[in-house]
Amino acid sequence: MTEKIATIEDVARQAGVSIATVSRALHKPNVVSETTRERVQTAIAATGYTANVMARNLRLNRSGMILLLVPDIGNPFFSAILSGIEKGASQAGYNVLIGDTQNDPEREATYAAYLRSNQADAMILLNGRLPAPLAKAPPNATPPVVIACERIPGCALPTVIIDNDEASFVATRHLIDLGHTRIAHVSGPTGNILTTDRVTGYRRALKSAGITSEPNLIYRGDFSIDSGIAAGRALLADPKTRPTAVCCASDGMAIGVIVAAKEVGLRIPHDLSVVGFDDIPHAAAYDPPITTVRQPRRRLGEQAIALLLDRLGSKTPPSHGETGPVIIPTELIVRQSTGPCPG
Repeated sequence: MTEKIATIEDVARQAGVSIATVSRALHKPNVVSETTRERVQTAIAATGYTANVMARNLRLNRSGMILLLVPDIGNPFFSAILSGIEKGASQAGYNVLIGDTQNDPEREATYAAYLRSNQADAMILLNGRLPAPLAKAPPNATPPVVIACERIPGCALPTVIIDNDEASFVATRHLIDLGHTRIAHVSGPTGNILTTDRVTGYRRALKSAGITSEPNLIYRGDFSIDSGIAAGRALLADPKTRPTAVCCASDGMAIGVIVAAKEVGLRIPHDLSVVGFDDIPHAAAYDPPITTVRQPRRRLGEQAIALLLDRLGSKTPPSHGETGPVIIPTELIVRQSTGPCPG
């Protein structure tokens, strides 16, 4: 036997309102009274009605899909950001398609083509680079795109970021305030804007304290634990020149530095202080718990999807250059991986 599928007419009849009122309650709830919305929701529950999303998307000439480009889906840093984006998209009736680009420009361009073929209505970039098809498009022809996490210099598209320069300054200054003067920095890869901003903040903190920045105390990593281990082994190899503190541009690299420190018998923080960046879940659970810069990652995702939905709801393209990026504040979380400079 087949079960009858509830229709919007059934909901209207059950709630005692018009079909148009049901439609407004579903798609423009702010124009319907709270009492009416409750009656409609009660009727939906009673009838088991499910909106035909595909039909609505066809009628509105949209796919109902938001494309999200991520440089590395395996990086735990992105999990809370994705959660914030997905929640906001779902509430607005959109699905999220995640493109794991692996920092490959060809893959980025392939995903960007989804916008031109109407397989996606808009895009959020977490990889710090405009795909080639978008970079070549004139500003007034750019589809709805929002940039998050990594700013793109010279790009006026809506952007949600933290102040990486200032956050790195605060983290380094924490070590200086503990009495450390020989402080190393483990950065991200060359050419990455996060690397540039965080190295700048590190050097600025040293300069403000009258400490000379030594090039051999800056090690280029790639944000991974393995690169942190390599950095730690290189920086701590010579007891005569090793630093007393290390400021890392990611929690993964901070974990790697601690692993390397333990290999040579150093105690954290008695012999070496280590600061991370991001406050991924592992940071608080590690031994010892890691002092780190907390990025409000879920809020970054929520703000990014809010900006994108504003663009999708606007009939006019954004005015370029009139507004700056949205800056989400960070917080230094002090835990047991940092302490006073040893004797």
